[in-house]
Amino acid sequence: MADEHMTQMKTTTGSAVAVYGAFGHTGRFVVAELLRRGLVPVLAGRDGDALKALAEAHPELAVRQASVDDPAALDRALDGVAAVINCAGPFAATAAPVIEAALRAGVPYVDVAAEIEANVDTFELFAERAREAGAVIVPAMAFFGGLGDLLVTAAMGDWTGADQAHVAYGLDSWHPTAGTRAAGRVSRERRDGRRVRHAGGRLEYRDDRAPAEQWAFPEPTGTRDVIAEFSMADIVTVPSHLDIPEVRNYMTVEAATDVLHPDTPAPVAADEHGRSAQPFVVDVVVRSGAAERRAVARGRDIYAVSAPLAVEAVERVLTGRTRAAGVASAGCVFDAPDFLRALSPHIVVELGAAAQR
Repeated sequence: MADEHMTQMKTTTGSAVAVYGAFGHTGRFVVAELLRRGLVPVLAGRDGDALKALAEAHPELAVRQASVDDPAALDRALDGVAAVINCAGPFAATAAPVIEAALRAGVPYVDVAAEIEANVDTFELFAERAREAGAVIVPAMAFFGGLGDLLVTAAMGDWTGADQAHVAYGLDSWHPTAGTRAAGRVSRERRDGRRVRHAGGRLEYRDDRAPAEQWAFPEPTGTRDVIAEFSMADIVTVPSHLDIPEVRNYMTVEAATDVLHPDTPAPVAADEHGRSAQPFVVDVVVRSGAAERRAVARGRDIYAVSAPLAVEAVERVLTGRTRAAGVASAGCVFDAPDFLRALSPHIVVELGAAAQR
């Protein structure tokens, strides 16, 4: 049910949306998705040469170079836009300055950050200010973080709390982008090489090895060896609004090995849209006592699918289809089942009966 933040829908056609980091791997998918929906990307970022190269393919679009340490340039980059999508990692360096600029401009902010520490920073540093300003800031609106949060929220249905949420990633490989590698280095440095999990209602940093288990994914993926507590942004987004003291991620061993190996190549385009051929399945199980609820999402290319997630979020904010203000994760600010249905045909989602409403 909508609350006081829900307003009547209006069209977004022709609205300008700044894409900070537009020239990056995910940023290019976001630019394409905005154009597909009739929105007008403003190409923004730190690297002037990279922006110029991207602009050659889009001569009709505005280009605005802005360093994160130059507030005036960031203000110019957001001048006249309706929203900003931050695709520029590491987000430990970019999120706070771009959020500050969005607050000054009075426009909503969405990012695709998978960095756990950067997402924690966003909630801790901006929750009160954004709420007081009536601003909407949605971190981790991507494959890692946003999608899992939507699936867990939908699976919860009418439950007000649960004992555990399990988000398992079934990937047959993981070819990381340069941005993923850079973000990973920053995260490892910030946590002194330790791993992190969410248990007992809080984040825990640990020096021991993550446990190896098996996960029974839906067919045709089937049972696979996984690294348990291979924590992603879900351990920040889900507990930010749901009463679930234990949130666990699982990653197939093949994908975990790929992303940590220095010689794994970057993604390779396999179609005219630049998507890789890599399939994925995200299997979510929520448990409360002896009861269990499930939601599953299937698709292709974990980077490309972040674009419809982020752009759908922006469209919903601009058309008033929101349930909260301030810093809010996807499942908190949006109607999760409805949002997931809107992602078709990018993602095929299977929701249990309790999640269909």
